[in-house]
Amino acid sequence: MSKRSSLAFPPARLLLPALLVLVLGGCQTTSLEDVTGALGGKSETAAKADSKPDMDGLRERYRAKPGDPNVALEYGKALRETGQRAQAVAVLEQAVLNHPSNKALLAGYGRALADNGNFQQAFDVLSRAHTPEDPDWRILSAQGAALDQLGRNEEAQQYYASALKIVPDEPTVLSNLGLSYMLQNNLSKAEQVLGRAYQRNQNDARVRANLALVLGLQGRESEAEILVKADLPPDQAAAKVAALRQVLAKKQQRTDK
Repeated sequence: MSKRSSLAFPPARLLLPALLVLVLGGCQTTSLEDVTGALGGKSETAAKADSKPDMDGLRERYRAKPGDPNVALEYGKALRETGQRAQAVAVLEQAVLNHPSNKALLAGYGRALADNGNFQQAFDVLSRAHTPEDPDWRILSAQGAALDQLGRNEEAQQYYASALKIVPDEPTVLSNLGLSYMLQNNLSKAEQVLGRAYQRNQNDARVRANLALVLGLQGRESEAEILVKADLPPDQAAAKVAALRQVLAKKQQRTDK
C-alpha cells in the first residue's frame, strides 16, 4: 500500500495538464476545477457555453460601488469565468477585507485563490466560509479539491465523504472523489466511484472524461473512446479521442522509463 502511494502518485499527478486538454479541448488552464468542477460555477458555465458575462457593465458597476459585497462577488465570478484569475483574487481579497465575516465572499475568494494556484491559502479561506455546525457540501468538496492539488489525497477523500453525507450520490462530488483515487493510482476504486457519478449524470462531460481516462489507464482504450466521444459531432469526437490517446501515450512513456 505504501509503495503504491509513494511511487505511483507522482506520475498520476503529472497527468493533470493532459487531462485538462481532454476535458476542455485545448483551453489553457492549470486549475483542478476545470477537470472536475470541484470549485463551483463551472457546471453552470458549461451549460451556458455561448453566454458571456457583460464585463464592461460589471466593471462599471464595481467602480461605482466597490464596497458592495454582492457587486464584488458577481464581478469576481465573471473575472474567473473569463480567465482573469489574478484580478479576480485582487477584487475578492479587497471585498473580504471590507466584509471579513461574509461567507459568500469567503467562498468566492477561496475559489479564486484555487483557480490561481494558491491551494493552501484557498483551503484556509474556504474553511472560514462555513462552520461545522452548518457545513456546505459544495465548500467541503472544494476543500477536498484543494487538498488533492496539494497531494494530500487521503485528507481530500475525507472531505468528499463529509460532502456525500449531506448529498449522497451527488455526481460532482463523486467525480472529484474518483479523480482523487486516480491520483493515487487506485484505478479500480476510481472506476467504481466515477461509474456511480456517470450513472447519476451521463451528460456531464467532465465525468465522462474522467471515467474514460481511468478506463484507458487500465488498458480499455476502446471503451474509453466510445465514452469520451458520446453525443458529440464528428469533429469534436475526433478531437476528444485524439486528446485521450495523447494522455494515454504520455502515461505509457512514463511507465516505460
